[in-house]
Amino acid sequence: MLNACSGYDAAIWSNFFSGLIFVAVSINLSKIVALRLLIARAAKALFTLVGVLLASTLCMTPGQSAKCLGWELTATGVLFWLLTSICYQAATHHNPYVEMRHKMYQMILTELAALPFIVGGVTLILGHGGGLYWLVAGTVFSFIGALLDAWVLLIEIHR
Repeated sequence: MLNACSGYDAAIWSNFFSGLIFVAVSINLSKIVALRLLIARAAKALFTLVGVLLASTLCMTPGQSAKCLGWELTATGVLFWLLTSICYQAATHHNPYVEMRHKMYQMILTELAALPFIVGGVTLILGHGGGLYWLVAGTVFSFIGALLDAWVLLIEIHR
């Protein structure tokens, strides 16, 4: 049951925010699949959100040591970084619709989304340097990147 405070409870809104990219892809699916560059952009957004989801799932696994979780997050982070970087390259390389400064913004955001998961994993293994706090930064940048990708796939595709 919703009450007057529901607008201030982020947990209640989680399904809304996590569904944005899927709505964007499904609404414009025919236009997205017609252009390889857009397929790569949609894949990058989905990999970004799946990376956050997978890291969150690993962190909720009971009974594992910090070092074990650190190795899992490091491996997940490397995979997440590789997949999103490959998709970024495929979406922007020789793309006449994206200016150089936007390519740079996308590249930086892609790195800021993925690399904190690796750093968080490594610092858990080492036992110092921030640990899971790095995942907060990675998650925030991941959501920003996925939201911008969703915007392109939902709105900018029509321009």
